[in-house]
Amino acid sequence: MGKDTCPICKNKSMNKYAPFCSGRCANKDLGNWLTGKYVIPGEKINDETLYDNLELINTNNKDKLDFS
Repeated sequence: MGKDTCPICKNKSMNKYAPFCSGRCANKDLGNWLTGKYVIPGEKINDETLYDNLELINTNNKDKLDFS
């Protein structure tokens, strides 16, 4: 696939929709991401452990934050 080729339909890409050739292909690509057709490999996260390693800070206590 060349750099001037739409990754969806392989037609010539247009600057307005780069790297796609049209809004239709750009929307198809977005739909593929939103429906899970495309994925980024990695460890599966479940809802129960989503926040296990997350440190939360209370931004209401700004005087206690150390920015050094």
